[in-house]
Amino acid sequence: MNLTEHFTLEQLVASETAIRKGIANVPTDEQVANLTVLASTLERLRELLGPFHVNSAFRSRELNAAIGGSSTSAHLSGYAADIVAPGFGDPLEVCKALASSGIPFDQLIQEGNWTHISVAPSMRKEVLTAHFASGKVTYSTGLA
Repeated sequence: MNLTEHFTLEQLVASETAIRKGIANVPTDEQVANLTVLASTLERLRELLGPFHVNSAFRSRELNAAIGGSSTSAHLSGYAADIVAPGFGDPLEVCKALASSGIPFDQLIQEGNWTHISVAPSMRKEVLTAHFASGKVTYSTGLA
């Protein structure tokens, strides 16, 4: 099912972890509506970055727990995506471009090898960098 010109529902719920672990990753109608909002923002990102790959978008509670995601993650509501845009640049370059683009977002996080963007209704325009050490993740404000 197409949500926008370049993004489908199937693409935004796809999960290798869910398949491997037999976890249902099926959004509700409300979550599909949220994914449609997300897909509209992803279209704007595509205009800026060129084609990119969505690593993860919607996650059911069970899938989110299986991957160790935050219990308050915007992925749970269908408002977040983790992307990579190797044709544009590394995650820091992607974050810098998005932060200065004027495209509205709630959170933009440079997370290791990918970029996290969320469009939750609060639209805080929060920019963070994730730091991974000793099996834990911490976040600092701004881009490193």
